[in-house]
Amino acid sequence: MTRSPDSTSRRTVLRVFAGAAVLATVPPVRAAAGLQSWPLGTARRTGIHDVAPAPDGGVWFTAQRSGELGWFDPNTARVELLALGRDSAPHGVVQGPDGAAWVTDGGQNAIVRVSWPAREVRLFPLPAGTPWANLNTATFDHEGDLWFTGQGGWVGKLVTRTGHLTVKPAPRGSGPYGICTTPRGDVWWCSLAGSFIARIDRATGESEVVEPPTPRQGARRIWSDSRGTLWISEWNSGQLSAYDPAKRTWRAHRLPGSAPRTYAVWVDEHDMPWVSDFGSNAVLRFDPKAERFERFPLPRESAEVREIQGRPGEVWLPESGTETISVIRTR
Repeated sequence: MTRSPDSTSRRTVLRVFAGAAVLATVPPVRAAAGLQSWPLGTARRTGIHDVAPAPDGGVWFTAQRSGELGWFDPNTARVELLALGRDSAPHGVVQGPDGAAWVTDGGQNAIVRVSWPAREVRLFPLPAGTPWANLNTATFDHEGDLWFTGQGGWVGKLVTRTGHLTVKPAPRGSGPYGICTTPRGDVWWCSLAGSFIARIDRATGESEVVEPPTPRQGARRIWSDSRGTLWISEWNSGQLSAYDPAKRTWRAHRLPGSAPRTYAVWVDEHDMPWVSDFGSNAVLRFDPKAERFERFPLPRESAEVREIQGRPGEVWLPESGTETISVIRTR
């Protein structure tokens, strides 16, 4: 679970008892070109972890330490925190086809749906007897069903129409982390501990392993571009790698610097991958045609950007180490 220091910025906090929500308004902090940041300014540390665009123009984030779903309004700098349940420790969040926030909650060993804008919380627990899965991230397939990973060694599916949830042991045990859906509807995930990627047979739920050429690279997160090329952030090797499933070919690009640690990856509307680097405390954009990285340094030490998501013209970053939410505007 992420542990982050208390924000030292000035803050105004309003507690709203209905729905166990907490609202805060904080001033933005401007730093490097194109980067705008807001300390969360909440009364307690949230452990901000992952982000996802919300349908109303706001940004959701998982508050792993406090067990809440956060919502940030970039127009007013307002932060709202919604309690997800006892023992909650959410990791990933994605927007569903229904406009709701869908959360992988490791603390509750459950998938959590938060309707939007009604903010109604519903839990989908893993089947009885399932060990602690350490739920990580999720993606929707083209039929509207949710697929998810558990770093404890599980891959699962939630049929959203019926609420039926199933899990299967992952090949080679612990490690499943990032997951994504390609434009053609294939679901792929990667294993941090196992150092491989895998495609799910959506009919059976079984996974077919694909071995990257770099051994022990620590494939952490995975994202597809518009052509179906998979981009993988490799934590151990410090590389951003690309896999073309149609051609079954690999390309690897080591991040600049002496000791890169590639954590998050996301691909924007121009098919430009973005990655976070713990080693240089920065976010980088990669141009696949020029094969060149552009670096966006983060002004706060040990920012620890663990996830990147966005919408056209916006790249959203949760800074776990500094309790800050940031955006890089590309327009």
